[in-house]
Amino acid sequence: MPKLNIQDLDLGGKRLFLRGDLNAPLSHGTITDATRIEALLPTIRHAQRKGASAVLASHLGRPKGKPEAKYSLAPVAIKLSELLGRPVPIAPDCVGQQVEALAKGLKPGELLLLENLRFHAEEEANDPTFAQALARLADCYVNDAFAAAHRAHASIAAITRFLQPAAAGLLMQRELESLDRIVSRPERPLIAILGGAKVGEKLALIEHLLKKVEKLLIGGGMAFTFLRAQGLEVGRSLVEPDLIETACRILVEARARPIDLLLPVDAVVAASLDDDAGEVVAIEKIPSEMMGLDIGPATVEHFKAALAGGRTIVWNGPMGVFEKAAFADGTVNLARAVAESGIFTVIGGGDTVAAVHQAGVVDKMGYVSTAGGAFLEYLEGRTLPGVAALTERREQEPDTRCE
Repeated sequence: MPKLNIQDLDLGGKRLFLRGDLNAPLSHGTITDATRIEALLPTIRHAQRKGASAVLASHLGRPKGKPEAKYSLAPVAIKLSELLGRPVPIAPDCVGQQVEALAKGLKPGELLLLENLRFHAEEEANDPTFAQALARLADCYVNDAFAAAHRAHASIAAITRFLQPAAAGLLMQRELESLDRIVSRPERPLIAILGGAKVGEKLALIEHLLKKVEKLLIGGGMAFTFLRAQGLEVGRSLVEPDLIETACRILVEARARPIDLLLPVDAVVAASLDDDAGEVVAIEKIPSEMMGLDIGPATVEHFKAALAGGRTIVWNGPMGVFEKAAFADGTVNLARAVAESGIFTVIGGGDTVAAVHQAGVVDKMGYVSTAGGAFLEYLEGRTLPGVAALTERREQEPDTRCE
């Protein structure tokens, strides 16, 4: 059954434990990209409009189970205050009597940001005692951190054993609805575009998508292992020798289903990542001393033609080393072609999202996921602990009170 979401809850006068993903990048104590913080604002504002207060919790970085000043959420509190136009105090910790007193003192519409959950090793250990201490801070639970939903951590999984109902926030709800359009009920033909460096990092995803898609377009460094499996010499391009046989098996399976599995037909090559420019060559003519660092213009056109007639696209992974201007054109131009196709497209993974922003077409995509690992695991068909922990909606009880 579908899970409860925050819109199902009767929030008036209640206090939420709101698990967000505020793991924003920092430089010298200042937030450099507030995208994840901004993504949480609709859920916060919804709770405020409904007369709820909220205890907001998140991790930041990897402090290894003990307090470290550089991982404090204090800069996040400052940014939240700016975005919401009201003070957002930060608690000295995330559990304990002082924190409980601060939480109980919240008035409707007010927020309290807890200090970094990962300052306690019990968070990542999914410790029930720690989870129970977190649960004492609120009347009900809302998870709006889909990007962390693949982690069985105390604030994501164990807490729901002590704090009910447990509902999805607005961001989590949109993520699940968009991914469900791919996993459970895609409009077909369904096309997957995969890139990134290594086959090994996407192997489970590739094998799962072979059962789902009509077309699979593979670029990025991972493409060279498949090209090598076809018997092509690829110079000094990235190849995973121990996965060549696996790549060959995937190619055979794709032909048998049948699925159109497309690989690059040309590449931008250079002697080094440090080169300021590359040379476009046909994929079968990569010089022995060169490495492929981007798909070429013929591949962009080849992939663009494959989009014709598609109804749904899922894209994870860039087509080359797009962070370097000399090797960004393939990813950027493909992103623009996808945007112009008018096909419902779900983009996921930090590098892919950054590339779509770089191409200036993020507003033309159907949905841009905030998640990386959770996005991939969901597409692989895995059960995410943070989703499984949410309360199922009962058809006869559409509204649920926080107790």
